[in-house]
Amino acid sequence: MPTQAAAPPKLAEQPQSEAPTKAVVEMPAELAVTPHVEVAEQEAVTPQIAVAEEDTVTPQIEQEAVTPQIAAAEQEAVTLRVERLASSGIHFIPKEYVRTEEECKSIGDVFEKEKKYDEGPQIPVVDLKGIDSEDKEVREKCMEELKKASMEWGVMHLVNHGIPEDLLTRLREVGKTFFDQPIEEKEKYANDVASGKMAGYGSKLANSASGQLEWEDYFFHLAFPEDKRDMSIWPKTPTEYTEVTIEYATQLRSLVTKVLALLSLGLELEEERLEKEVGGMDDLLLQLKINYYPKCPQPELALGVEAHTDVSALTFITHNMVPGLQVCIEGKWVTAKCVPNSIIVHIGDTLEILSNGKYKSILHRGLVNKEKVRISWAVFCEPPREKIVLKPLPELVTESEPALFPPRTFAQHLQHKVFNKTDPDQVLTK
Repeated sequence: MPTQAAAPPKLAEQPQSEAPTKAVVEMPAELAVTPHVEVAEQEAVTPQIAVAEEDTVTPQIEQEAVTPQIAAAEQEAVTLRVERLASSGIHFIPKEYVRTEEECKSIGDVFEKEKKYDEGPQIPVVDLKGIDSEDKEVREKCMEELKKASMEWGVMHLVNHGIPEDLLTRLREVGKTFFDQPIEEKEKYANDVASGKMAGYGSKLANSASGQLEWEDYFFHLAFPEDKRDMSIWPKTPTEYTEVTIEYATQLRSLVTKVLALLSLGLELEEERLEKEVGGMDDLLLQLKINYYPKCPQPELALGVEAHTDVSALTFITHNMVPGLQVCIEGKWVTAKCVPNSIIVHIGDTLEILSNGKYKSILHRGLVNKEKVRISWAVFCEPPREKIVLKPLPELVTESEPALFPPRTFAQHLQHKVFNKTDPDQVLTK
């Protein structure tokens, strides 16, 4: 069980009032850069987050090795898809992808790290078999397991979650088939970040804090609610993509409601409370991002996704059984074991704010490897941007447990986290 911090992380200052550009307004949260530097600042009171603060010095030896071999590739790195770069035969990654010296100390071989999973803290496995039980004691036991994992870890493997294994298999198959196409075919669905068109096929832009790139391509689109989908951007190949993805999104939305109900009960609130606070069936957005992590010639120097916390309420993840996810617990990176037929769930910033820090939004990152392509399907459950003001629920604020987060909309929270726009007068103090 992780050591409890003296106080939950503070998201701190209120963003400045200057108007963002169109691209910022329309940017989906999960595609926006969420610098680990900002996360570390927010969560300075939480010991386990301190490890995320990194030196900006790039490993000198590796840079010297990289530069001669791929000088030309470095010039084009920001415009290349990572998949194309990975398949070009390079032996050294461009310097834009080399992580800081401090980060590189803890990256290592993901397969070796997974083998050592049993030697340290283990991400909890929560069995939801009793979630629909008419037996009150069975359901309460299920709730207690979910509550404990959310408070102590902020991440868990869900088993017996009710989504058929066959559906998860088909979801992985259609996603893999899309990415198995030539890059030229995928480019037909390319997004355009500069113009605010975020949905589609893309690669992560440089981090605004570190200037480094992540070893990842992706496909992104909104999956639920139905009336907010833009079907024109959904892949036409394979032909089953739309049917399978809609079925998965529909079943997952039902699971989201059940999980939020148990988490509400865990805070001694009415079952429907958290669902209502994040937008309900009409306004809670399920954003699907298929992450494609190609083989990497120097995985010990790169990250698929850098250290961050999710801004969502909840994030649900399934993958192709290739390890890569790491979470930071007690100052150490713990590699997630591949649990068959499970769905990984992260608590996001939104629930941490609403619960006044009782549920933890955990720092996590993604490793890559040189042996296998890793693909993950992440669904970010996001509240509406402007409709709801996120703040600790009044029932959870007392004289001894004051509000730890300032009131702000989801858009303000995202803007603050991404661009570090702060107002010293709005800092929330204990």
